[in-house]
Parts: sequence; structure tokens; C-alpha cells
Amino acid sequence: MKTLHILTASAAALTLAACGGAADDGAMEDDAAMADEMVNADATTPGTIVEVAQGNPDFSTLVTAVTAAGLGETLSGEGPFTVFAPTNEAFAALPEGTVETLTTEDTDTLGSILTYHVVPGEVMSSDLVAAIVDAGEGGYTIETVNGGTLTAMVDGETVTLTDAQGNTATVTATDVDASNGVIHVIDTVLMP
Repeated sequence: MKTLHILTASAAALTLAACGGAADDGAMEDDAAMADEMVNADATTPGTIVEVAQGNPDFSTLVTAVTAAGLGETLSGEGPFTVFAPTNEAFAALPEGTVETLTTEDTDTLGSILTYHVVPGEVMSSDLVAAIVDAGEGGYTIETVNGGTLTAMVDGETVTLTDAQGNTATVTATDVDASNGVIHVIDTVLMP
């Protein structure tokens, strides 16, 4: 889309320049400024969840897994989605060979694991913390896209998620904006 805006702006500038005396300098400057604003607006607009993940080297394993499971198109869709995104280090902490096996031989299980990290709707960190506090001592139950549940707890400034296997992930960064939702970074791969 950015390229289209640049090409459109370039074509408009060339057209105005070709008109020579027909367009005054003020009009050309206004058109050039408007083209610059369009390009700058596109530069600040976040991409989809997949595009944001692709742009962050800490998510390269996640991007590989999403691609292998065939979820790229889904997570690039309209959404909105909330993704609890494990880092490369989180995937590296799995038993040796697990990621390779899942991405090459067991993509159905991989898809189930990845959709366990996705929640329908956009849940910002402040809303999640408020829900946890409202839920009380037992924590807040989150239903994931794959139909499983996570339990969210807060301890001081730290939010944790406990999966169906009893593993706990810590949320290490929040509210990474995407055009179709939000990403919260976690330090552990959750298991349904």
C-alpha cells in the first residue's frame, strides 16, 4: 500500500510538472506536502499481527511456526485478535527437537498450540488487569480460539498465565499494537 501511495504521489507530481505554467508553484508544493503526509501516515500505521511479528527478530520462531501451521492468513485477517506471543527464547526452552517436529511433522498439533495463544477480540493490558482484579483470588479465566482456557493472575506488577498443563508464562511486554489486534509478549510457550 505504501508503494501505491508513493507511485500515486510521484505520478501526480510528474503530471503537475508536465503542465508547466498551468499549475502555480503553491499548488505543486501543496500536492507534494499532501503526498508526504500520506507516506508518513502509512509509515506510522502498524501492520497486521503477522506483519508486526515478522518485523521483530524476537518472534522469528513464532513466524516460522505460524507459517508451518498455515495460520498466517487467519492472523492477518480482520480480527481483532489478542495474541500472547512467545519469544524465540520461549520456543528454545521446549525439549530439544520439539519445534522442528511440530513445524515439519505435526502441524495439526502445532496449530492447536498456536491457537491456544490467541484470544478473540482486542484485550489491552489495562482491561486484562481489571478483569483479573474483578475475578478475585482464583484468577481470571480466558477462553482461547482453540476452545481451551488460560488462567490469568496478577502479582504486584506482573501478570502471569497458567495453561492447562500447569505451566506458567510471564507477560514481559504489553500492548504491541497491530492493525487487527494487539500482541502481549510472553516468556513461555503455553500448552493446551
